[in-house]
Amino acid sequence: MKRVLFLFFTAVLLVGCSSNNEPRSEKNEKPLVITTTGQIADAVKEIAGDHVEVKSLMGPGVDPHLYKATQGDLQTLEKGDIIFYNGLELEGKMSEIFEKMKKEKTVIAIGEAVSKDQILSNELHPDLFDPHIWFDIDVWKLATHEITKTLSDEFPDNKEGFTKNEEAYFKQLSDLSDWTDKRISEIPEKQRVLVTAHDAFNYFGHSHGMEVRGLQGLSTDSEYGLKDIQNIVDFLVKKNIKAVFIESSVSDKAMKAVIEGAKEKGHSIQIGGQLYSDAMGAEGTEEGTYIGMYKHNVNTIVDSLK
Repeated sequence: MKRVLFLFFTAVLLVGCSSNNEPRSEKNEKPLVITTTGQIADAVKEIAGDHVEVKSLMGPGVDPHLYKATQGDLQTLEKGDIIFYNGLELEGKMSEIFEKMKKEKTVIAIGEAVSKDQILSNELHPDLFDPHIWFDIDVWKLATHEITKTLSDEFPDNKEGFTKNEEAYFKQLSDLSDWTDKRISEIPEKQRVLVTAHDAFNYFGHSHGMEVRGLQGLSTDSEYGLKDIQNIVDFLVKKNIKAVFIESSVSDKAMKAVIEGAKEKGHSIQIGGQLYSDAMGAEGTEEGTYIGMYKHNVNTIVDSLK
């Protein structure tokens, strides 16, 4: 009798677990869209409107280069109807998870939908692509259009609404790009140099006419040493740059070492402010949106360098 009861309750628990992991669309609830970064989540919200529920795995201050999925993340991903991630090795430690999940649900790397001739690569390693595509607004439009296409394919009844939302959002992004160019023009040309902890801002510099230097490589997982610090210090002294910038998702230890190195050479450098690079601000704040984050960065850079 005890064995029968045990088997019965085990079966009930298994049914319950299975039910909890069903995609929401199969339970007549709003479809659940899972994203890795806040930037992608914000784009989905703008394009999908109220038609889906959106959940981002990575919050403020989280570094996607180093992020490892927790058991809770895996359960969340299982429940999702659609998964959007950046790709281009941004979430390098989650690649195998996404490849496996592609066999059972719609999993899209929006960055890999962009033509390779519009993706920046490492000069020394041409096959290593820069994943920080959200800092070139035109490239970001191409990537986020993949969200619109995917949502329209999955939920064709709402295709017209998705298309209209995308048009309105892209208009805002075009206005943001024009505003950024005007603000950058306030910086004297010789001072249009952006130095940060890692190479997250190459797209920004490429699209808005700024020279960009990062102490670390494209990933915060890369190592840096005394020689790298010395090279940046020499560059700052030569260019007579007065400010460097820290990032919300990266330790400021390296940039403090740069400041100390410049000080030893008689060159004073200040921290110009904190920029949002791989992560956005807190949800519910202006910096917790893509446009708000971008504006914060532009204002911080311009006010410190002009």
